[in-house]
Amino acid sequence: MGESSPPSQIRTDVLVIGSGVAGLRAAIEASASADVLVATKGKAFSGSTGTAQGGIAIAMGETDTPQFHLEDTLGAGDGLCERGAVEVLVGGAHSVVAELIAWGAHFDRDAGAEGDGPLALGVEGAHKIRRIIHAMGDATGEEVERTLLAKAASCPRITVAETHFAVDLIVRGGRCVGALALSPQGRVVITASAVVLATGGFGQVYEDTTNPAGATGDGMTMAYRAGCSLRDLEFVQFHPTALYEDGATKFLISEAVRGEAGVLRNERGEAFMSRYHEMGDLAPRDVASRAIVDQMYRTGSEFVYLDMTDINPELIVTRFPNITEHCREQGLDVRTQPVPVRPAAHFAMGGVLTDVRTRTEIPGLFASGEVASVGVHGANRLASNSLLEGLVFGRRSGAEAARWAAANRVKDAGDIEVAPADDALLEAATGSVDKLRGVMQTRVGILRCATSLGEALEFLDGVPPPPATAARTPRELEAVNMLSLAALLTHCAVERTESRGAHYRSDFPQRDDEAWSRHSLTRRTPS
Repeated sequence: MGESSPPSQIRTDVLVIGSGVAGLRAAIEASASADVLVATKGKAFSGSTGTAQGGIAIAMGETDTPQFHLEDTLGAGDGLCERGAVEVLVGGAHSVVAELIAWGAHFDRDAGAEGDGPLALGVEGAHKIRRIIHAMGDATGEEVERTLLAKAASCPRITVAETHFAVDLIVRGGRCVGALALSPQGRVVITASAVVLATGGFGQVYEDTTNPAGATGDGMTMAYRAGCSLRDLEFVQFHPTALYEDGATKFLISEAVRGEAGVLRNERGEAFMSRYHEMGDLAPRDVASRAIVDQMYRTGSEFVYLDMTDINPELIVTRFPNITEHCREQGLDVRTQPVPVRPAAHFAMGGVLTDVRTRTEIPGLFASGEVASVGVHGANRLASNSLLEGLVFGRRSGAEAARWAAANRVKDAGDIEVAPADDALLEAATGSVDKLRGVMQTRVGILRCATSLGEALEFLDGVPPPPATAARTPRELEAVNMLSLAALLTHCAVERTESRGAHYRSDFPQRDDEAWSRHSLTRRTPS
């Protein structure tokens, strides 16, 4: 890419950055009245949405209500959920699921049910009632993504630009007017009257993660550099049961397995979760993850076991076909033998601060999905609320962005200043990524303390990220974003001197409502 080449230009009404559930749902909604460009750093089907196994939480059983769903969500959030946002979430569940079905999504139904028969309902951690709908057993995210991509393809006003990696947001006169992106052909300035961030999370900052390779915190760091507040970054959810294979944990084993009577056992074969929580194997994810780590320490093992052998073998195969097949490929028969698992970084509860209308602090900029902090997850996300959040608030952000774009047209984002490339700094940043992920895993992971956090900051201080606009390749830009995000997260973890939800400080093991019944905010004033 020639440094002297001026960026090419693209114009649209609404720019959606990200092609997961929130981004696609936003694009579909906005396209009813606006031209929409969906810019995605890789392929349209390469994000976290397609890998979601569990399902979508929705109160539809005979004994369930949205109020019960709300109460379970608030309970899992450990005192930091925004009640108004949760009310919007649970109140929008039926309409967004009905839309998916109308657009061709096929969810699993009860045995023997045909056509409009009852949808099959599962249960996961911290849910007191069966309310998880699912598709193809354990491939709900794949079915949701397929449905949304097909619907988007039928919308003539939506254009998808793959391999267009957003570098930075463009702010003029106090409002967002587009973004600078890297494409295979060079830098691109995308002028837009409204922008929706839907870039997902940052699991790749950690060595062990269930997230895809592209989850590098891009949207959060872009928003931060533009002047937005980031909220609650210290709350990182580790999924308790990622398959341990070849010394690594990458493949998720759905929490729904424990909802169907799967049991966690230590190396001695002992079931242990009842020692840690009254809900036993259906304890919230933060509790289950810490319990597993404690058992690993006590037994000197690198993992624990997830035992499915008491589940009906036919149910295992039909309800969890992808899990069954992946384990089979690793030489494991889940019907007859327990499988080794341990926690892996899975979901960011924090993100770009928004209101319930998905508006950020910068006019013209909206955010939804995992990149955003609208307040529905608090300190610990309730299982299967993530796809629901993307659908409900993605729809909202699309509607809000289209309304804003219609009333606030932008013709040209103007000239963009690009920082000169410093080869030494960029090489140091990209060369540090593997070590960064290891440091974050061991120092800012499930268990934290002042000493471990200080060691992480010492490492991060030694590798300052170059300016994002200096990056010439996606690899360089991801390194910049990961280093930036890791530093922001670690500082937030240092400041919160309590344990709450997914943030556990061994030196401050108690929840402190008097001092910390509040959110953390991180903001940089743009130069």
